[in-house]
Amino acid sequence: MWKRNIYFILLLLLLLSACVAGPNTSSNIPSANGDLAGFFMGLWHGIIAPVTFILSLIFDKISLYEVHNTGGWYDLGFVLGAGILFGGGGRASRKRS
Repeated sequence: MWKRNIYFILLLLLLLSACVAGPNTSSNIPSANGDLAGFFMGLWHGIIAPVTFILSLIFDKISLYEVHNTGGWYDLGFVLGAGILFGGGGRASRKRS
């Protein structure tokens, strides 16, 4: 019984490790225009993410995520922007009367 659990855990870890994102080799490298997306651009991109996603399915030149960014600060802005758009976790914790 315990061997089956260990195999299941190892299989689960292997499957989850396949989902890990790779490094962004364009991070902290300005684009051809000399632009580098920072926190506030990440915040904006997070807010408009649903619209951008739909447009990226239609047009090849539109992408959901700016690869020429400042790294962690852009990522933080993107996550906060997406959280603002979808109401964050506060809506789920509110008690209903």
